[in-house]
Amino acid sequence: MEHTYQEAAPSRADIDALSGPALLEFGTNWCGYCRAAQPLLAEAYAEHPDIRHFKVEDGPGRLLGRSFRVKLWPTMIFLQDGKEVARVVRPANAGEIRDAFAKIVATPG
Repeated sequence: MEHTYQEAAPSRADIDALSGPALLEFGTNWCGYCRAAQPLLAEAYAEHPDIRHFKVEDGPGRLLGRSFRVKLWPTMIFLQDGKEVARVVRPANAGEIRDAFAKIVATPG
């Protein structure tokens, strides 16, 4: 699991071309909501350590976040073969994240 949001983001084409399950998380390192969500994400992610996790710094002019219509942080987009299967925004508990992981793990690849 990534621990900090990365300024260098993959391109939308790279994300669309992914195979298998992946988690694309948008936020910033200074965002209070993002920091509060990290223990919840870590708890749920511990059950799926092999799933790729892209932690992308978002903000004005960041094209990848705009292409996914990200409005609030953190936004976690659960992908299967580059396509969005589930989305969790500002999770209140680890169960929300677990449910989203279940959708990409259960989806045939």
